[in-house]
Amino acid sequence: MYGFDSYVAIGDSFTEGLNDGLPDGSFRGWADRLAEILAEGRPDFQYANLALRGKMLDEILEEQLPIALAVKPDLVTLCAGGNDIIVPGADVDAVAARLEAGVAKLREAGIPVLIFNGPDTKYLSVMHVLRGKVGIYNAHLWAIADRHGAKMVDMWAMAPLHDRRAWSDDRLHFTPEAHRRIALRAAEVLGVPVADDWREPWPASEEPSTWITSRRSDLEWTKAHLLPWIRRQLKGESMGDGLSPKRPELAPLLPLEQIEPTGVTLPATDLREIHHHAS
Repeated sequence: MYGFDSYVAIGDSFTEGLNDGLPDGSFRGWADRLAEILAEGRPDFQYANLALRGKMLDEILEEQLPIALAVKPDLVTLCAGGNDIIVPGADVDAVAARLEAGVAKLREAGIPVLIFNGPDTKYLSVMHVLRGKVGIYNAHLWAIADRHGAKMVDMWAMAPLHDRRAWSDDRLHFTPEAHRRIALRAAEVLGVPVADDWREPWPASEEPSTWITSRRSDLEWTKAHLLPWIRRQLKGESMGDGLSPKRPELAPLLPLEQIEPTGVTLPATDLREIHHHAS
């Protein structure tokens, strides 16, 4: 109805939907929620979500981008590079340059692109040390959007994401309520009317944080999330190893439980053919 009959989402865990969990253990996430808004119940609306947790930018550009180029949907959302820039010593400028190449390919193919900048980590204990890197990357993203005519979802400026309740315990992924608000913001950027307002303030918090509770939380987070992440980095492992995209093909928007499991993994030959076709 709003000019979008098909939509492909590419990226990492943010776009896959962690930690907006469903009862069956799968994830919904802002991208699925945005697809539902765009579809408005139309059976002919088609959607694919190729995003996978742990994916680095180059993997997204090599594995997911060619598929999006081949099917040429009415909309592609791209959020990538976050996993790259949080690695110690990462060259943020180089990461941005590689992402720009991907955006350029999509726009040259005539595909509308919606990108996302990084949220402000100022209000997250420990994670606030990443604020400078995120800010530099965001400046690049705004320039990329301007140069290539892409639209931007400015998560840095979304005040509701500054609340601790927007974040999961791992301090990297959003809660279901935050995913809902991000989907509403994305729809607004696309010019799609929505009934709810993503700006609505959070209810007053009934659990005031103290220095002691904050330090205890930091310790628990370090054990449960930071140390395992460091181990994975040292071993060259990823959260997404052995997993496949939840919606690997452009198809009518169906609940995840109705998607046939036989279509989960694209054969390597198909990926090569698609990559060759899109090059």
